[in-house]
Amino acid sequence: MMSLFRFVSRVLILLTLVAAPAAAQTPILNQFIGELAAADLVEGADGFGPIRADLPVAPILRGSETVGWAFVTSDFVGTTGYSGKPIHVMVAIGPDAVLQSVTLVKHSEPIVLIGIPEAKVKALTASYAGLDIAAEAAQGGAAHDLNIISGATVTIMVIDDSVVRSSIRVARALGLGGLVVEAAPEGPRFEINAGATAADDWHTLVGDGTVRRLSLDVGQVNRAFEQVEDPRAAQRPISGPEDETFIDLYATLVSIPGITDALLEPGEAQNLRDWLAEGEQALLVAGRGQYSFKGSGYVRGGIFDRIQLIQGDISVRFRDREHRRVGAIAAEGAPSLSEMDMFRIPADVGFDPTQPFRLQLLVQRDVGAIERVYTTFEMGWQPPAAFLTEIAPQAAPAAALLAETDEAAAKTALWQRIWRDKKVEIGVLAAMLGLLTIVFFFQDFVTRSAKATLWFRMGFLTVTLVFLGWYANAQLSVVNLMALAHSLVTDFTWEAFLLDPLTFILWFSVAAALIFWGRGAYCGWLCPFGALQELTNRIAKLFHIPQWHLPWGLHERLWPLKYILFLGLFGVSLASIDQAEQLAEIEPFKTAIVLKFDRAWPFVLYVGVLLFVGLFIERFYCRYLCPLGAALAIPARIRMFDWLKRYRECGNPCQTCANDCMVQAIHPTGEINPNECLNCLNCQVLYRSKTKCPVVQRREKRRATASAGAAALDRVLTNHPNRKET
Repeated sequence: MMSLFRFVSRVLILLTLVAAPAAAQTPILNQFIGELAAADLVEGADGFGPIRADLPVAPILRGSETVGWAFVTSDFVGTTGYSGKPIHVMVAIGPDAVLQSVTLVKHSEPIVLIGIPEAKVKALTASYAGLDIAAEAAQGGAAHDLNIISGATVTIMVIDDSVVRSSIRVARALGLGGLVVEAAPEGPRFEINAGATAADDWHTLVGDGTVRRLSLDVGQVNRAFEQVEDPRAAQRPISGPEDETFIDLYATLVSIPGITDALLEPGEAQNLRDWLAEGEQALLVAGRGQYSFKGSGYVRGGIFDRIQLIQGDISVRFRDREHRRVGAIAAEGAPSLSEMDMFRIPADVGFDPTQPFRLQLLVQRDVGAIERVYTTFEMGWQPPAAFLTEIAPQAAPAAALLAETDEAAAKTALWQRIWRDKKVEIGVLAAMLGLLTIVFFFQDFVTRSAKATLWFRMGFLTVTLVFLGWYANAQLSVVNLMALAHSLVTDFTWEAFLLDPLTFILWFSVAAALIFWGRGAYCGWLCPFGALQELTNRIAKLFHIPQWHLPWGLHERLWPLKYILFLGLFGVSLASIDQAEQLAEIEPFKTAIVLKFDRAWPFVLYVGVLLFVGLFIERFYCRYLCPLGAALAIPARIRMFDWLKRYRECGNPCQTCANDCMVQAIHPTGEINPNECLNCLNCQVLYRSKTKCPVVQRREKRRATASAGAAALDRVLTNHPNRKET
């Protein structure tokens, strides 16, 4: 068996090394241009020309005539959606800068998981055909109405933003529709004047533009919805007086030192400075009225989908980890505001605090049971002249070198900022790992009391499920391992893995634990879904639900299934990591832990079946189906220590531990299978039990007999007539 696992390990390493792609910097267009015919993009076209060397676009040909240009949005702009992965859209643009077709070619969005047909998203994407990019460039990308699918707001906003911005860039680069590449701005350059001060009263701050205001009443919003294409929006106006406040919205760049001191209390101002890393900025948004600029979508999805910051060709959407509430506005005369929040602008998005920007507000209206219509309003902001200082221009090579340095620094600052934001979670995880390590090292002492061991285990598993799983979403997955293997042969960077501190720490602790204890340290104690299975089974036992102990022959033939599943997934990942991630839905972790059962019914039913079977067969999924457990078991063969103690009589004839092992990891012959063992320590409790272990009972009986014999002999000797007194 050991030789088999060594062979498998070597095969996996070899396959990983030979699976390196030919080129890591190939344009994304290369991946998809062969999937669509030219006629699918432009009517009457019959082929593509070669992709340009200077720009990732390909001419669309009708004979020898170029009738358009094809490109993928993610070659030009960031297109990260809810899933954290790019949304790839193929665009065909004509010589007049009008879009000929727009096709969603690939995404990793969980759209279908919440009941939204993918065809609906593809249809909306295709509706961008006919969009005049020259007009969009003239109006900063705001010349069209934004159509939204309810429940997929962020996804659609990402698609809209990426289609418009990438098309503007391509049109300018190719000179389509009369557009030209924008020359570098001439004239003086500026930086923020850290010594400038702002007024200390609210009315002056609003009056001089330091704080900008967008005030909408009910009548304005009703009239705006009358202009949208869907007539149902006008049929459901907001009730109430037309002059009633719908939203009174204020915004400013609060990271500018003078504005910080004017608007925030000293303690909160210092907290803001500690919160921001080098190159980061912060936007203060405050409001009151009927409508919330935050909404509640960020609670479920982590993204504030009602506001976005737009500056030139960049747009910034804010996530919950980039958000902080503000306790109070310090400026004299500030109104009572129901919402006051700060949003951090990462250093790597290209935002320039010295340049104007727009804050876009998305307003929604229900037109059906699950349907909504949307419209947008905007406010502009630019730093007052007092906060700007002119700087001398830099030479181009130095500027380019500085840009590269800033990019590296920005990446480092990003993951460091995330780690600072997760200090509490990291501390709790460190305490859990430290406590578990102590328990494993001193298990002889811990397992002396069966009751104490049981309560400790149930308490630890509860923390694992509630804190690590449902709160922190720190559920490891076989997808992590496949992504790591893929990145090792493509574009591995530590920054990509450091962005999720809890997962990073867990994987390193798992790697260390494999040397000492095998896979059981994670699978038996730190896996949230494993904890869910065991806790539900424990409840089932309290209600006297019968437990099924599979015959050893059947069990021995079922447990290799998980290794087959893992090897299959790993093999698929070598050909297509995306296909492997879809097949990895064999793992119930996303449904039960990450999404907390808020998913389409087939996924919930699948998890329900696993948990139901687990009421009768303890840890059913862990035993037979978990590819992650199999992946951890293979390298766990290198573990250097064997901590679990056994008697010579274990298995021959005693079967107490084998019959009581929750995952049947103990062979009838007495050996513990380290690949299946979850280190629950139950066998070590039994090893010391004077009531359950026959070996201990016999030894106690012999010890008692020997003690009784010694006492009797002592009495005889004491009363012997020939004994002399001393």
